[in-house]
Amino acid sequence: MQGDIGFGVVGLGMGRHHCNAIRVAEGARLVAVCDADEERLRIVAEEHGCETYTDFQKFLANGSVDVVNIATPSGLHAEFAILAARAGKHVIVEKPADIAVEPIDEMIEACEKNNVKAAGIFQARFDPLNIRIRAAIDAGCLGKLIGIHGHLPWYRAQDYYSGIHGSWKGTWNMDGGGSLMNQGVHTVDLLQWFGGAVKTVFGQFGIFAHDIESEDQVAAVLGFTSGALGTLYTTTCCYPGYNQRITLYGERGSIVKEEGKLISWKMIDDPNCVEENDLISQYGANAEKDSRAADPMAASFSGHAEIVTDMVAAIREDRNPVISLASARNAVEIINSIYASGRKGVPMTLGD
Repeated sequence: MQGDIGFGVVGLGMGRHHCNAIRVAEGARLVAVCDADEERLRIVAEEHGCETYTDFQKFLANGSVDVVNIATPSGLHAEFAILAARAGKHVIVEKPADIAVEPIDEMIEACEKNNVKAAGIFQARFDPLNIRIRAAIDAGCLGKLIGIHGHLPWYRAQDYYSGIHGSWKGTWNMDGGGSLMNQGVHTVDLLQWFGGAVKTVFGQFGIFAHDIESEDQVAAVLGFTSGALGTLYTTTCCYPGYNQRITLYGERGSIVKEEGKLISWKMIDDPNCVEENDLISQYGANAEKDSRAADPMAASFSGHAEIVTDMVAAIREDRNPVISLASARNAVEIINSIYASGRKGVPMTLGD
């Protein structure tokens, strides 16, 4: 395909990040946006000079839109993606891919049937530090993995869950959960991306500080197929909100990070793995990273831009995007298994 790839965005909450990402991504052009809120449409149109729609079918009929970025409430992701795929549009789907594995599987099937490309939003996999950590694990620098731990002590005020654009949050049928499904999904994805497949989970959750339907605090134990044992903690109750922390260790060393900052990199002597001073200077305390610990809109859109750029390349090279919907499905399966475990009070094996 010659020239810039045309993008359209549906849902202008987190979709505003998508619009900004498309604007800076090489080879991409923002053509149109779609939302039920005309004020949101007006603001984005003034900022980006794009076409606006309140009707999704009319939006899909725009022949200049090659890719649809879907940033609707989570429980509508598959519905909108399937309609886009049937219209011959490639899709980029905001996290989580949907709130259950069944609609994700239907979305994957629709994209395959209509020969369109589909990508998920897990921009942390593009973070240079996370790529370096994954490479170290794959190279055996930690040896056999023993512990894989994620801690997400975030804060959301009650008004985050209210109003015309917030009332779907913290619900089971549209958000798919609370602190785990909405905020914690990135942490879950990183844990399985670093540590491999999760086999079993044992979780507890509840509502502690908000007037919402789903949970605002979760604690879970994860058993990985590798034999490693992990823990996962997410909350939106921890005022004023602190950074995500991930700790990984194996027989030969350990890695600790907070958001995009490297805290510690300790390996038993190995010239191919011991690079702590260089890595700390590059990714350590002086690294500038945005945090969404208290503000969901505080994060940079650079990660989204990399996913948009990858989609452009995938279309031109006729290959699959780096972050497939099949891989984005994994985190949703883990999360729903934790919820099932918490409801039943017993460990759950994934796939059961």
